Amino acid sequence: MYHFREFAAAGGLVSYGIDFSDAYRLVGVYAGRILKGEKPADLPVLQPTKFELVINLKTAKALGLTIPLTLQAAVNEVIE
Repeated sequence: MYHFREFAAAGGLVSYGIDFSDAYRLVGVYAGRILKGEKPADLPVLQPTKFELVINLKTAKALGLTIPLTLQAAVNEVIE
C-alpha cells in the first residue's frame, strides 16, 4: 500500500492518499491570501480534505488476489 497514486500506476497494489490537485488548489488560495496582505502567522493550518483510493487490478491478479466488486465501485480509480 502506498500514499501516492503514481505508485499504484507503476505497479503497486493499492494507494490511498491526498488528492494533490486539491492540495495544490489550497496552496494557491493560501498564496493569494498572503499576496492580498494577510499575515502568514494569522492563517489557519489546513488539513487535506480530499483523499483518493486507487487499486491496480493487474497487480492484484498477479498476486492471486480478488478485489470485491463493491470495493472496486467505491474507489476513485481502478487500474486494469
